[in-house]
Amino acid sequence: MFDFTSGVVFYCVLLAATFLGLWHYYDRRDYRRFERERRKTTFHCIRCDQIYTASLGAELGKCPRCAHENTRLKF
Repeated sequence: MFDFTSGVVFYCVLLAATFLGLWHYYDRRDYRRFERERRKTTFHCIRCDQIYTASLGAELGKCPRCAHENTRLKF
């Protein structure tokens, strides 16, 4: 049926494909996590001087410490 050499080659190719598949999966997962953290809007509270973040696209954000509505920082 299969000789020893064909079996070893098949095993090595299967092992390489498994590692490449795992590498691709974890690379994409980590990239999505990084992008989600990176794409946030930063706010600075003018009342209590705290810096905090909110989800992307928010123009107004409520301060978690004093509940004051602040506009986003613009650089």
